[in-house]
Amino acid sequence: MQKKMKILAVDDDIINLKLIKSMLKSSPNVSTVLEAKDGLDAINTIKLQDDIDLILLDIKMPVMNGIEFMENISSMPSKKDIPIIILTTDESMKHKSFDSGAFDFIVKPIRKDDLYEKISKVKSLL
Repeated sequence: MQKKMKILAVDDDIINLKLIKSMLKSSPNVSTVLEAKDGLDAINTIKLQDDIDLILLDIKMPVMNGIEFMENISSMPSKKDIPIIILTTDESMKHKSFDSGAFDFIVKPIRKDDLYEKISKVKSLL
């Protein structure tokens, strides 16, 4: 049996986090969903959890935004290879996201089919 994924969802909007979590909970590929409210919160979560398979990351957040988060994580040897899927309403952030190391990109509002398709892509690489 294939391993189910542990996913960290990072978004400062609590409603978006709940929505993402409910979508992920019904996915057959997902075992655990962790939540973080900004990039700094996510960094702290990652330091405590050494088995995160995927990060779903909002770009526009207080404290530390998604781009700053990716710059931070890229300097952590054991964490820099965790795939990151950007979730944002700002289509213009696509190039900057990929330049900063994003694996994939989803424009909000998130559709379950899109999310599942991107998760499957990541899972096939694990």
